[in-house]
Amino acid sequence: MLVGAVIVIADIFGGNFLINPIIFLIGYYICFFSVNVNKKVRKKLSQGPISKFQIKMIYVSLAMLFVLLFCIAGPFIPGCNWRLIWLGIFLATAIHFIPWFFIHGWSMVILAVIDIAICVIGYTFPDVSIKMIGYIDALSKIIFGIYLIFLSKPSVFIRKSI
Repeated sequence: MLVGAVIVIADIFGGNFLINPIIFLIGYYICFFSVNVNKKVRKKLSQGPISKFQIKMIYVSLAMLFVLLFCIAGPFIPGCNWRLIWLGIFLATAIHFIPWFFIHGWSMVILAVIDIAICVIGYTFPDVSIKMIGYIDALSKIIFGIYLIFLSKPSVFIRKSI
């Protein structure tokens, strides 16, 4: 939810980069660390302590993210093709949500599929502005964040299946 808000702000102040990478990176890290150290949020999103397997999946997901960023967005950095860089960032992020199934349940897979579809639209229709793609991507993250924080219950299915 917070990262979605950061994407909106970075999109508004994008300038030559289309989506402002400085605002995005600073905002992302502030959100990431503020949520991960917030015991109330962590308790709301979990049922009991995190398992070793779930911790392993967090690391797998983060490693996947960096590898995917390098492979999908990285080739476009030398040419400063900001549209393809941002589409690659959004796609890598979407794919890295899939292993989060083991932490937050099916909502992460659904979010991944929606965000992948948004990226496919961006790649398929170059006339669709990357700013619009950014806003739609942000909206999907905000909606799923609201769902996770206010409407969902911790997934019992995950704990029982592992």
